[in-house]
Amino acid sequence: MKTPTTKTAKTVKKTMEASIYDMKGAQVGSATLSDKAFGQAWNADLVHQVMLSMMSTARQPIAHTKTRGEVRGGGKKPWRQKGTGRARHGSTRSPLWVGGGVAHGPRNDKNYDRKINKTMKAKAFLVALSKKWKDGEVLFVDSLSFKTPKTAEARASLVALAKTKGFERLATKPKNAAFIALAKKDANVEKSFRNIGSVVVDETRNMNLLDLLRHTFIVIENPVESVKVIENKI
Repeated sequence: MKTPTTKTAKTVKKTMEASIYDMKGAQVGSATLSDKAFGQAWNADLVHQVMLSMMSTARQPIAHTKTRGEVRGGGKKPWRQKGTGRARHGSTRSPLWVGGGVAHGPRNDKNYDRKINKTMKAKAFLVALSKKWKDGEVLFVDSLSFKTPKTAEARASLVALAKTKGFERLATKPKNAAFIALAKKDANVEKSFRNIGSVVVDETRNMNLLDLLRHTFIVIENPVESVKVIENKI
């Protein structure tokens, strides 16, 4: 009788290829993406939890009301305790009185910070980025550069990149069209896109989960360097 042989399963690592375009919208090469940055499985609960914590931490309360201990007046008892036939009151600063303090009103000194682990925050970012990539909303550009700040040139580059299949709304979407992630800071690029309200430009290292969720398209400049920065987030 033959002894059954067990075959060891080989793990096949999937490689993802991404096209790279220039500022004129022409394909100039390709890049291999890692599963670490662009192959994460979707986790809605994690993304939702981190999103709420980041939005709550970024909240800056403005509305502010005064309590009965902060309003003016009320030092003297309005009338004697008994014998007047009216309800007893001890101070006109009570919330029952016009001009008195506000009970349970909004306060600008309230702390809305929510703690979130750095690992969870980084994981949620990569999960959302992987979802963007799978949905065809991530575009790689070899380089973005302008000799001087020129809004017209920035607009022209968006129109050229919008010719790429799947990114037709890049130049026409009125709000939150794209987040452009630069490998390193470039003042000319930032100033060129500053007057285009549907586009936000920042360095790749500053890109976070809310940037991914707020913008339809993600344009990553210099993918070789930018992807390294993204992979180091976790």
